[in-house]
This record gives sequence, structure tokens and C-alpha cells, in this order.
Amino acid sequence: MYTRNFLKTHQTPKLSEAEAASLEAAVGRTAEFRAKQIIVRQQVPLTQCTLLLEGFVERYKDTPEGRRQILAIHVPGDFVDLHSYPLKRLEHSVAALTAVKVALFPHPAIRALTEQSPTLTELLWRSTLIDAAINREWIVSVGARSAAVRLAHLFCEMYMRLERIGMTDGMRFAFPLTQIDLADATGLTPVHANRMLRQLREQGLVEFRAGTATILDWAALRSFAEFDPGYLFLE
Repeated sequence: MYTRNFLKTHQTPKLSEAEAASLEAAVGRTAEFRAKQIIVRQQVPLTQCTLLLEGFVERYKDTPEGRRQILAIHVPGDFVDLHSYPLKRLEHSVAALTAVKVALFPHPAIRALTEQSPTLTELLWRSTLIDAAINREWIVSVGARSAAVRLAHLFCEMYMRLERIGMTDGMRFAFPLTQIDLADATGLTPVHANRMLRQLREQGLVEFRAGTATILDWAALRSFAEFDPGYLFLE
């Protein structure tokens, strides 16, 4: 079932069996991408929306000087470009962080869903609004949080998002980013990110090694990060 993780993450509003079947049937085809391969290029016209089925994806922008800012990290069950349906192009790019598999929804199929069901319309709209809420939280992190707190907050967020779709093992989860990726996601240099990761480990909060994060003390990590999961709307 292509939409299983999407519906795990977005449990409100509740779909009827017929509506869930319509969403599933809207998939046009699947595709696979290798790690680091670009999935969507900025400003290129789009005719379909992409639902991530397996792997991790980044949304990002590169500066003329070659500096990358990761704008979002997507996990299975996320639409990575649902806003391309009304906009028809993106002002940023989307790339695979790992090998990934995606389901592609043609824009006419998205239109048919919204015309068919107010509940499906609300569900898809809500998904884009939660993306925006996460983006605002990331802006707060880069603009107002210390380096160590930025990283701690990101680990808290990813744990909760992955736990929702059953991709955690106790307090451990795969987070296959490099230290350069973490730096690009938090507005730090790789050297500074490395120092902050060491600090978090030495404080007994979280350990990040070889693409795996292990939360050592969840309560202490949440407190240190001042993490309030309300912006994820997981209720």
C-alpha cells in the first residue's frame, strides 16, 4: 500500500475506506533514485507530485558561492513536493539523501481527488500546512537557537517523525546523513557541527555514529532542546 505511511503520519481528518482507496488508486507509477540523485530541479515545470516510500530525501537551495542550505528532510510517508500541484514548479531542488523509492501522483489525479472529496482536499492541504509549520520551526532554530540546541532539536524531531511510522528501534533510529548534511541542515560549518555532536554525546544526551542516532536520555534531550512537538501535529 503506497499511502500507508502517509496515512500513519496524517491521521486527521479520518478517511473513509472509499476515500483511502481513491488516494491509493491515484498513484500513476513508482520510480527509484540513487543516493545524491536529483529528483526535482528548481524552476523546472512539473506535472506530478512525489510521495516518498523508502529512504530519505532533502529539499535544498545552493548559493552562487556553492554553499548548500538544507530546507527540509523528508521520511517515508511524506509528499516532498505536493505544493507543486498548484505552483507547477519549485523554487528549490529535491534530492535523494539515500537510495529512495517514490510514488508519483499525476497532477490531474490530484485535481480529481480534490474535486471528488472535501475530506481528501483537507488532508492534502493539511499535509502542506504541516510542512510549512516544520519549516518555520527550522527557521527559528537557525535564527535563534544555539548550535548544540539546533542539533538536539533536530534529533528530537526526527525521532518523533520516524517513531510515528514505526522506523525506530527503542531510542535508536537510522538517520543516514553525513556530518556535512547535518551542518547544511542547521546552518553550521562541518567542524562546528562535529564539536556540537561531541558535546551532546559527552552530556549523555544523544550519540550519532555511522548514520545511526541513539538517544541516551530522552527527557534530558527534550529539555535541553526545549522541544515542543506541537508543530508536528501528530495528535
